[in-house]
Amino acid sequence: MLDPQGLYAWDPSGLEEAEAAVGEPGGAGPVMLYHFEGFIDAGETGGQIVERLLDRQPHTTVARFDADRLIDYRARRPVMTFRRDHWASYDTPRLELRLLRDATGAPFLLLSGPEPDVEWERFTAAVREIVERLGVRLSVGFHGIPMGVPHTRPVGLTPHGNRLDLTPVRQTPFDEAQVPGSAAALLELRLAGAGHDVLGFAAHVPHYVARSTYPEAALTVVETITAATGLVLPEVTHALRTDAHRVQDEIERQLAEGDGELVAVVRGLEQQYDAMAGAETRGSLVAEPTELPSADELGEVFERFLAEREGGDGAGDTGGPRP
Repeated sequence: MLDPQGLYAWDPSGLEEAEAAVGEPGGAGPVMLYHFEGFIDAGETGGQIVERLLDRQPHTTVARFDADRLIDYRARRPVMTFRRDHWASYDTPRLELRLLRDATGAPFLLLSGPEPDVEWERFTAAVREIVERLGVRLSVGFHGIPMGVPHTRPVGLTPHGNRLDLTPVRQTPFDEAQVPGSAAALLELRLAGAGHDVLGFAAHVPHYVARSTYPEAALTVVETITAATGLVLPEVTHALRTDAHRVQDEIERQLAEGDGELVAVVRGLEQQYDAMAGAETRGSLVAEPTELPSADELGEVFERFLAEREGGDGAGDTGGPRP
């Protein structure tokens, strides 16, 4: 493998500020949050968190990764703007490590941008070098996954990593599964294998809104991250909570104006969720039988619902409500 340092460059002033923050009296090492665009992120869960953090917290770039080496532009073509008779701008892909501070002034890091298309092993080795140089005490990843759950119940989470003691114990719907890999998952695996503390959260997003922005999932993840890490992010949680109320109201409005079959599907998912919750309370994962539409029926109803939204009231090209 080629030298990992060839994949990134330190920003001198940002590195100086980060190293000074790491060396502050009483510091136990910063937390590093990370999320990469391009893999599964139902409800734009991770994307919302990154956007809110960068919008509401002052930040300094500490390191930049070489997008030309890591990104397949033909698979994910960056946006360019043509103005009358010339090309006016180019939306440069940015995979960067930034230094932020929470409401108490505590420093933390955020690694975000497009998921690398190539050289995953070299990339994860590079991030490991950064983690070790800056004394990162805990790395936390997050994203959303589509699940057969109703929007009327609390957002579930699948936690993973080697520091599950930092988060409340939750029943997981998974025992073992083989799924397509991601750079974020490999990063967690490699950091844990090197003895670093890692934690991740996959938010369970109702699959009938998985293509829409779903702030409830992002809010749940942020609240869980702050509880696990001690970071204080009131502006981010407040903004997401406001968005979540608005989107939940919009979903309810759409259901009230929609057909009875869709309402029946949501009610069926509620029965399934409640049955599973009752089974967990009794110490058994075997839920009481409930009548639910078949997978084909669910897919058919949701696809029609999304299609109607896309061609109807102008909610956008994602087929659902946006904040």
